[in-house]
Amino acid sequence: MKARVYVMLKNGVLDPQGEAVRHALGSLGFDGVEGVRQGKVIELDLAEGSTEATVNEMCEKLLANTVIESYRVELM
Repeated sequence: MKARVYVMLKNGVLDPQGEAVRHALGSLGFDGVEGVRQGKVIELDLAEGSTEATVNEMCEKLLANTVIESYRVELM
């Protein structure tokens, strides 16, 4: 089984990487981009029988800094 974890900075947390991407897009002539939020995607190959609760625990302990980041788990 596979799981995909999407991790993003919470709203209100400054995102300097996203701002750098927004600026670079403007410099390349892509007008109209008013904001960019950058995150990460983590794919996990899990043993059969693994649960979403186990993946959530992984996120809480290691994969996401829950003080400044939110995450979403997708089992596939």
